[in-house]
Amino acid sequence: MSTHAAIEHGHAADEHIHPPSFYVKIWGILTVLFAISVAGPMLGIKLVTILTAFGIAIVKAYLVCAHFMHLNIQKRWVVYLELGVLAMVLLFWFGVAPDVMQHQGQNWENVAAKQAVERGMAAHGAAAAEHGAK
Repeated sequence: MSTHAAIEHGHAADEHIHPPSFYVKIWGILTVLFAISVAGPMLGIKLVTILTAFGIAIVKAYLVCAHFMHLNIQKRWVVYLELGVLAMVLLFWFGVAPDVMQHQGQNWENVAAKQAVERGMAAHGAAAAEHGAK
């Protein structure tokens, strides 16, 4: 819609223009969320890692879509888009997880994972034997 047409329809031409401080505020929020998503996995707790990796990524994607891509005018489309992407990610995850999280499948075998488990079990057994000898 042109500026002239917007004024004729009763809309201000700069109705959705934000001051630079607004974008700096959003940038600051994105930076804090980035720091949290980097620090989360350092705690070593799987649930925190998953929440910071996926949860914060969804929030950051929403902020970028809604404010920097100027899609905040069409908020419902941003939500639909994110829900669609999230559905595709979940579909992909649940489609490949049964194969990827196993050491063998119908037509393949993950030899490296089996060897890593065997090494870990041997190291654990050695540590337990050493601890029991003391």
